[in-house]
Amino acid sequence: MVAKKTDRPDELSAPPQGLLLVDKPVGMTSHDVVQHVRRIYGERSIGHLGTLDPFATGLLVLLLGRATRLATFIDAEPKVYEARIKFGEETDTDDATGTVIRVAPSPREDDVRSAVKSLTGTISQVPPAYSAKSVDGTRAYDAARRGEPLDLAAVNVTVHSWDLGKLTGDSLSAVITCSSGTYIRALARDLGRLTSSAAHLEQLRRTRAGAFDVRDAATLESLANSPARVRALRVVPDA
Repeated sequence: MVAKKTDRPDELSAPPQGLLLVDKPVGMTSHDVVQHVRRIYGERSIGHLGTLDPFATGLLVLLLGRATRLATFIDAEPKVYEARIKFGEETDTDDATGTVIRVAPSPREDDVRSAVKSLTGTISQVPPAYSAKSVDGTRAYDAARRGEPLDLAAVNVTVHSWDLGKLTGDSLSAVITCSSGTYIRALARDLGRLTSSAAHLEQLRRTRAGAFDVRDAATLESLANSPARVRALRVVPDA
């Protein structure tokens, strides 16, 4: 089963039920975005297909009203990210918001390209210490903030491809296509370790999730000024 979009003009006056693409700004949690959209559309029931860390920007796929029931029918894979990785420093959060816990010289380009190959395909990945993963009901980020990081089990994720951009000194730009559940922060961390260096994720933007593109997304500012029409969804049989 797949969810099919419709675009009938008479849906403008109907209660907001359907799909909305939002371009999340930096500094906000995904929940913050949901709260803003609730106020704009007057709809309490809102879910999203994949969170973004506060420091990240880009595509959030939101479902409003009864459309939240269709979440399992919507294909939001793979995810595509524009990432910038900084070499030389590893942080406790694996991103630029954390405290530096290890420093090392920047790697050679050949070592980076070799390590990227090791981080492509189905790989075993240990989630970041500061993540929403939980053990026996305790969130990893809560334990990490108390100085008692959890021993998180590795999980299998799929990294479809790395499209490497500019590698200059201590910085690497890349477009990464991967499965849901993949932590780009952890990829940055592991890339540093595999190259006998250290690294963290400096910048992240999600540009695609399945067939959805951030170029079709609205900013919160534009929604506040002129709420976009929510795209209606209905479930139809697979062809």
